[in-house]
Amino acid sequence: MNKLLIVGTVAFDAIETPFGKTDKILGGAATYIGLSASHFNVKSGIVSVVGEDFPQEYLDMLSARNIDISGIEIVKGGKTFFWSGKYHNDLNSRDTLITELNVLADFNPVVPQEFKDSDVVMLGNLHPLVQSSVLNQMTSKTKLVVLDTMNFWMDCALPELLEVIKRVDVITINDEEARQLSGEYSLVKAAAKIHTMGPKYVVIKKGEHGALLFHNKEVFFAPALPLEEVFDPTGAGDTFAGGFSGYITQSENISFNNMKNAIIQGSNLASFCVEKFGTERMESLQKEEVQERLQQFKLLTQFDIELL
Repeated sequence: MNKLLIVGTVAFDAIETPFGKTDKILGGAATYIGLSASHFNVKSGIVSVVGEDFPQEYLDMLSARNIDISGIEIVKGGKTFFWSGKYHNDLNSRDTLITELNVLADFNPVVPQEFKDSDVVMLGNLHPLVQSSVLNQMTSKTKLVVLDTMNFWMDCALPELLEVIKRVDVITINDEEARQLSGEYSLVKAAAKIHTMGPKYVVIKKGEHGALLFHNKEVFFAPALPLEEVFDPTGAGDTFAGGFSGYITQSENISFNNMKNAIIQGSNLASFCVEKFGTERMESLQKEEVQERLQQFKLLTQFDIELL
């Protein structure tokens, strides 16, 4: 079975949207990535850190989905990373209310021996030095390294971010971040400029408007499935990344054509994530539901046209 190494936060979130609010619930990039990737036939492991306040039931839930948690460090007496945010009415923008780094402030990732030869590495949104540290621990050449980042690191750790970007094959960022990183407004020009920084593939996420995949002069667009109800967009981008990297790991095919399939798989899983608060929907998601919605994606994008 092919191996997927996931690096990112395992955390607590408190979320408020126009449809309600939560107290502290399970969150974190690695959590969403892991739950999403668990829908594929891969051996995945998470590298992260939590405090002594992190419930065992959450760790058990991850283990029950065949996610290796031996790389999750538990700091005695420590407190788990906590983020609180409030979404605006359009659900595309949000205000961060609280960010408590806690044990994440001194996180020094340690990759378990069993995952140092992973086929695919998914670097979730963390400090670029942490992402680089993980790559330094790999003992064999990985088939694919995928990196997710955000504008915060572009603002405060740009030199370190550019160094790690040189070492990855795929970068996934949203449209605002692509424009900031490249200095280009046109997303086509932005992707071309980001290519020159190192990545062979550039994935630009556009939220409810789908995702773009760029590779040299080739471009692919995947729409987001129109949904009747969206409760909470938290974790949708990470769920997308988990579906993308999980599918690639399972298929062992890193061609542009297969990446198109990976984009659809990621978009499909992300469409479930937003239907409930936090990880609730991803925890209850069944294989049959995933397959049924994939068919909806196919119908959404499939058409016959006579070219003259």
